[in-house]
Amino acid sequence: MYLHLGQDTILRTKDILGIFDLDTASLSRHTRDFLARAQQNNRVITVSEELPKSFIVTAQHPPTVYISQISAATLKKRSGFLQDVGSIGHL
Repeated sequence: MYLHLGQDTILRTKDILGIFDLDTASLSRHTRDFLARAQQNNRVITVSEELPKSFIVTAQHPPTVYISQISAATLKKRSGFLQDVGSIGHL
């Protein structure tokens, strides 16, 4: 399955390690450090020039961070991650 991140950017869902809300996740110093290191190593791809709302970490080699204007909640719904988590609870 694929996930559309905005503009012309699409990722395979199996390559996604996590989808994070930029406002809440960046409150942590560790997250800010991680994002800064990714930026320094040219591993950040900004999907749109619009106000960023989420970031996606992938298992690509090397790991890459995508910054998207689409909210993390919307991306999670599109990806089916929430459905997968909900179905696990019913096993």
